[in-house]
Amino acid sequence: MTVSSHFNVAVIGPGLVGSEFIAQITSCKKPIFKVIGLANSRRMLLCPSGLSAGSWKKELESSSTQADLPKLIEYAASHKPCVVVDCTSSDAVAEQYPEWMQKGLHIVTPNKKGFSGDYALWKKIRDAHSPRSLVYHESTVGAGLPILSTLDDLIATGDEIVRIEGIFSGTLSYLFNNFSSKEWTDTFSKTVSVAKELGYTEPDPRDDLNGMDFARKVVILGRLAGLSLDLKTLSVENVVPEELRGVPTPAEFLEKLPSYDSHFDSLKKDAQKSNGVLRYVGVIDPKGESSVKLKRYPLDHPFASLTGSDNIIAFTTKRFPSPLIIQGAGAGAAVTAFGMFSDLLKIARSVTPASA
Repeated sequence: MTVSSHFNVAVIGPGLVGSEFIAQITSCKKPIFKVIGLANSRRMLLCPSGLSAGSWKKELESSSTQADLPKLIEYAASHKPCVVVDCTSSDAVAEQYPEWMQKGLHIVTPNKKGFSGDYALWKKIRDAHSPRSLVYHESTVGAGLPILSTLDDLIATGDEIVRIEGIFSGTLSYLFNNFSSKEWTDTFSKTVSVAKELGYTEPDPRDDLNGMDFARKVVILGRLAGLSLDLKTLSVENVVPEELRGVPTPAEFLEKLPSYDSHFDSLKKDAQKSNGVLRYVGVIDPKGESSVKLKRYPLDHPFASLTGSDNIIAFTTKRFPSPLIIQGAGAGAAVTAFGMFSDLLKIARSVTPASA
């Protein structure tokens, strides 16, 4: 498939992931992509000749142009073919995708909100997806792992999804991979504190432990599989003790969590008695209940051998009765940006000069 001599890119939210993404696409041996605009919450930089890979951060910081998202989008629309890369986690930004797509802009994003929130918005985005305006969001589930593309291929080739099951949170993977092992002697509260110190958790670990970010990924997969899943109706187990959910600060939560170590220790011992381990898992079942729960797995199960903060997903289908398994790093700026870069390349390969 023909690739245009260059493809323009506009980046919204060039933070940790966005900066890594820009570094990856500007370091290509064969330059295909040109970043012509970027904006953070305060400032904006428009550069029709392309930004300077080594100095764009300083240029953005010193820019006198106030951030103006509608202006950036109009600018991008006047420089087609152009891909808008949304690196935010904003609901308000995601709500604008259909409007951008009507302007003939393509979209790449790790932002889960447009695909796991309001079902009507998700449907508008899916309906607008066409050669004129493509949207890819591989990095919304499993960072750079080929999870969504694999599911798309399974469905497109007529396979029947029987069950999708996986661990989609690097944080919860790390917590239960370690805490549930026989070799790990620390308490659950200590395990959470260690994970926070290592940077695996959100500033407030309850934002991981409540399962809602994990649930968004299950909703995305379920919708792609043809189910009308919704965060409001999906069964999600919040492992934060109920009495600690309303505690005002993360520090106070961590201070009080040791009082509940006996509860988690009991769960661990019960799993070990049945020769198993604990894993926090999402399940998509087209004919049954989809859920996000803490579950037990026998030691010979692929999920039981997971280590570190890796993600793992098992697709059980009519053609793959023995599950098709994808495993690897599911978090981190480098792999997330890789997933976004891969999506960008898919667009460049799909869009011919005539359709651009």
